[in-house]
Amino acid sequence: MTYEPLSGIRVLDLTAVVVGPAATWRLGQYGAEIIKVENPEGDLMRGLGGLSPTGQQAGAYLHLNRGKRNICLNLKAPGASDVMQKLIEWADVIVANMRPKALARLGLDPETVRANHPEKIYCLLTGYGSDGPYGGFPTYDSVVQGAVGLPGLSMARDGVPRYVPLLICDHVVGEIAAGAIMAALMNRHRKGVGVTLEVPMFETMATMVLQEHLAAQSFDPPVGPYGDQRLLSPHNQPIKTKDGYIAITINTDPQVRAFLVATERAALTADARFASVSARAVNVAEWFKIRGAALEDKTTDEWLNIFRAADLATMPIHSIESLSRDPHLAAVKLITQEDHPTEGRTAVLRSSILADGKTLSPRSPSAPRGWDTGQILDELGYSKAEAQALLNQGAAVLD
Repeated sequence: MTYEPLSGIRVLDLTAVVVGPAATWRLGQYGAEIIKVENPEGDLMRGLGGLSPTGQQAGAYLHLNRGKRNICLNLKAPGASDVMQKLIEWADVIVANMRPKALARLGLDPETVRANHPEKIYCLLTGYGSDGPYGGFPTYDSVVQGAVGLPGLSMARDGVPRYVPLLICDHVVGEIAAGAIMAALMNRHRKGVGVTLEVPMFETMATMVLQEHLAAQSFDPPVGPYGDQRLLSPHNQPIKTKDGYIAITINTDPQVRAFLVATERAALTADARFASVSARAVNVAEWFKIRGAALEDKTTDEWLNIFRAADLATMPIHSIESLSRDPHLAAVKLITQEDHPTEGRTAVLRSSILADGKTLSPRSPSAPRGWDTGQILDELGYSKAEAQALLNQGAAVLD
């Protein structure tokens, strides 16, 4: 039996690029019915995400928009606002990541929507909280990365500021927004009331950074500097082997002893500087220098066998290419293939979550822009003549 705890929940998706689509994708993984509204230009991520056979289904778009039906509306054209109102009435949840002023101009801001539909759950994803001085500023993932200090952490460790080469803020905040929406659905189930949620990227990611790196400054008076000194150590890097790199983390006293024995440095097990968690915290620079020393006398596979025999947490440093060919991912069938309606054979990434040992439904492929416009208009009660009039006016687009 398919695990779809959100079956019957209807989500109106007014999002684009990554953070919003990541949130609604997660809701779709749990069985929510999603209608994605695109403007005639289409979601920027269709092309921004890279090459594709048609130029309209870049890989990132393909994966983030599974399980979503698609209607294309020109919200500035006559007639489109009526369609939007019908879609709002249809939905249980509205998710938007347009800038608040743009939503207000279209009458789609949370205040307007919930004044007419107080039972709805409206989730607004913003760059910065609307109550602060940055409220309404435009932003993208790399800008948020900079704002919350991710390149600054790299600077502190490596002497060079670097972005994480992944849209990490978009993905993390999207997942957090999905969790907030599911909590709101539970609250509505229990109490019968809707809510307006705002999930700002800056504050959400700043909280995550500060949970670790406020560190010893969390106390009054402070007991040490800002930053987790383990993570900021320049020696906290992948370890070079004879033929590549390996990742290993050792935290407990037994793990440290096992690591030192495995790397033929057993004499250091008697060194008081490294004998306990607290001692290693005081001597973190020296400990991480030892822990991060190159292991170039053996290959990565040889070290993996040695460390796994000692029950230590270790893995090879994958490239993007080797990750997609990882034998564990192949065994659990994380990546499969399917026929897409416009793109030919495409990769499918299943949900990583198991329910009673079974994977969640992979959901339908991502749709071309306006793919479901006609069907959705029919379901909203438009006659064929009315729907054609909307198409003729340019208020709706059928691809």
